[in-house]
Amino acid sequence: MTSTASDKRSDKKQNAAGKAVDTHLIRRLYFFLAPYKWFIFLALFLTLGVAFLGPLRPYLTQIAVDDYIAEGDVVGLGKIMLLFLGILLLETVIMIVNTYLMRWIGQGALYRLREAVFTKIQSLHVQFFDKNPIGRLITRSTSDIEALSDLLSSGVVNIIGDMFRIIFIMGFMFSMSWELSLVSLSVLPVLVYATFWFKARVRVAFLNVRDQIARLHSFIQEHISGMSIVQLFGREKKEAEKFKKINEDHTNAHIKTIFYFAIFWPAVEVIASLAMALVIWYGGAQALAGQVTFGILLAFIQYVRQFFVPIRDLSEKFNTLQSALASSERIFGVLDTTDEIPVPDEPIEPAHRKGHVRFENVSFRYNAGEQEVLREATFEVKPGEIVAIVGATGAGKTTIINLLLRFYDVKSGRITIDGIDIRHMKPSTLRAYFGLVLQDNLLFAGTIMDNITLGKDEISREQVQYAAEMVQADRFIKKLPGGYMHRITERGTSLSMGQRQLICFVRALVYDPTILILDEATSNVDSETEYLVSIALDTMMMGRTSVVIAHRLSTIQHADKIIVMHKGRIREIGTHQELLTQKDGIYRRLYELQYRDQAKTAG
Repeated sequence: MTSTASDKRSDKKQNAAGKAVDTHLIRRLYFFLAPYKWFIFLALFLTLGVAFLGPLRPYLTQIAVDDYIAEGDVVGLGKIMLLFLGILLLETVIMIVNTYLMRWIGQGALYRLREAVFTKIQSLHVQFFDKNPIGRLITRSTSDIEALSDLLSSGVVNIIGDMFRIIFIMGFMFSMSWELSLVSLSVLPVLVYATFWFKARVRVAFLNVRDQIARLHSFIQEHISGMSIVQLFGREKKEAEKFKKINEDHTNAHIKTIFYFAIFWPAVEVIASLAMALVIWYGGAQALAGQVTFGILLAFIQYVRQFFVPIRDLSEKFNTLQSALASSERIFGVLDTTDEIPVPDEPIEPAHRKGHVRFENVSFRYNAGEQEVLREATFEVKPGEIVAIVGATGAGKTTIINLLLRFYDVKSGRITIDGIDIRHMKPSTLRAYFGLVLQDNLLFAGTIMDNITLGKDEISREQVQYAAEMVQADRFIKKLPGGYMHRITERGTSLSMGQRQLICFVRALVYDPTILILDEATSNVDSETEYLVSIALDTMMMGRTSVVIAHRLSTIQHADKIIVMHKGRIREIGTHQELLTQKDGIYRRLYELQYRDQAKTAG
C-alpha cells in the first residue's frame, strides 16, 4: 500500500473516531429491525420496568430499616420483605422474557441482513470480484455480520435501559438526601474524562481490527485454494512467514483494544470505590450526628454500587457498539456498491430468439488508463452459424465472450443480438440466450442432478438424462453410487476433470440455449472422450448459433467462419481453407506451428 493510501485510510479512521456513534449507520441498521418494531417497543417497555425495579430495592431497604427494624415492628418487616421478594421475582421473570425476545429480534434482523448482502454480491458485476478478494467478501458476509449480533439483539435497547436505570437511581438518591447525592456524584467529572479518553481511541482500534480480520481471511482463503501450487514449488516456509506477519498485525490490533479496556475498566472500578468511600465517610458522620438515618446511609451504599454497574455496562456496550459500527461500515460498503452493469429503465424483450450476433466497432479496456484489450472489433454471427475465435494468449478472445454476456460493458461501439443493443435488455433476459462451457469448470457441493439443473424445477429428469446421453456423460454417471443423485464434494473434486467437464456440457445443453459458447471446452477431457464429445457437439450446435474459442485448430476446421485475433484486433476472418491460402497469414502460421508440434509428438 502506498503512503498516500495509508494516509487516506488513517484520516478516514480519525474522522470516524471523532464520531462516538454514527447515527446514520444506526438509522440504516434500523431498516433490518423495522418488521419487529412493535416487539422492540415491548422489549423497551420491559427493559424500563427492570431499570425501575432494580433501584426500588434499596428504597425498600431504607423503609425496612428506618420504619420497621428501628421501631421493632416484626409484622411490618415481614410485609416489606414479602414485597421485596415479589419485586425480585418479577424482575427475574421480566429479564428472562426480555432476553429471549431481544435475541429473537436480533436473529431475525441478522437473517435479513445476510440475505441482503448475499443478494447484493450475486448481483454485482464481474469487475467487482476482480478488485475484491474472496476472503474479504466472506468476512463481510459472515464475521462482520456476526459482529452486529449483540447490537441488533440487545445493544440499543439495553443502552436506553441503562441510562434510565441511572436516572431512576439518581431520582431515588436525591429524594432521600441531596447532600449525600452530591457527595456520591462528585467523582463524575473524572469518570466523564476517562470515558471520553477511552471512546476517542477505541473506535480507531476497532476499525483496524476489522481491517486485519479481512486481511487474514483473504490470505487464508487464497492459500487454501492454491495449496497444491504452494506445496509443488516448496513455498511453505515463505508463505508461513507472510502469514506470520499478517497474524502478528491481527494480534497487535486486538492487543491494542485490550490495552484500552485494561486501563478503562480498572479506572471505573477505582472511581466507584472512591465514591463508596466518600459516602461512608460523609454519610457516616451525618448518621452519627443524627442528620441522616442509618436506613438512608445503607440505601446510599447500595445505590453507589448500583450506579456504577450500568456505567460499566455502558462501557462494555460501547465496546460492542464500536465493533458493530466498524463492521456495519464495511457491510454497507458492499451494499452501496454501484453496479456498473445498469438495468435499463425500459428494457426491450426480444419477440423471437434467433441468435443473430453483431459486434460494431467495439473497443474495451478493463481499467481506466490501461491499454485497450479489444480495439474496433467488427464481425457478425448469423443464426445457426458456427464461428470460431482463435489467437495467441492475451489476444482478446475471452474478452469478446465477457462483453457478449455483458459481464462488462463496452467502452465504445455496440453489440446487438437479434438487432437489439444488449444494453437495452435486462441482464437476465440477455443471459437466457446462452449456454456456456468454460475451460475452468465449476461444480457445487450437492447432487449431480442439482449441479445440472441448478435448482430449476421445470427441468425434468428425462431432459437431464437425454442431454447426458447426447454428450456421452450418462456412461460414467450411471456407474456412480446413486447415479444422478450421487453427491459430489465442493468444486466436484471427487470427480475427474473430464467428468466435471462433461457435467458442465450437460448443464449447458439442458437449458436449450439459443447461442452456445464453448471456451476451450474440450481441453480437460481425454482423447477418447474428446472424440465422443466432438460428435455430440455437432448435434448440440446444429441449428444453434455457436461461438467456439479454441487453441487446438484441429477442433474448429469445420466452422462456418474463423475469426483470427492478434493484440486486441481482428486480423483475419474466413473459413479454414480460405485462411490457409493466405501465405503470410496469422492463422496459417498458427496451423503450421501446431501441425509441426503434432508431427514431432507423433514421431
